[in-house]
Amino acid sequence: MATMVAVVKHAGLPFDAVLTAELARTYKPAPAVYQLAVDYLGCRPDEIMMVACHKYDLEARAFGMRTAFVPRPLEFGRGGAPDIGPEPWFDVMASDFIALAETLGA
Repeated sequence: MATMVAVVKHAGLPFDAVLTAELARTYKPAPAVYQLAVDYLGCRPDEIMMVACHKYDLEARAFGMRTAFVPRPLEFGRGGAPDIGPEPWFDVMASDFIALAETLGA
């Protein structure tokens, strides 16, 4: 998690909290992970954006959260083939966290 916080700060992204699935003692796409964000932040789901590099993590949209997909094309090495194509249900698709910050107006 420390790495994620460093990346977010370096990109100049404004944020309220960086939450991890470990806080819910389960992992995405378990509903408890998304509910944790709603409960912890005290926000409506549509005020929260779930950012992920795996499409299945973006099940947050089922809770009404906004979604951002940031692909990692080399996640499985040069021979790997992760699913990084766009989907019409992404609110935002960005090539990296700098592009995400720019898209969000940071």
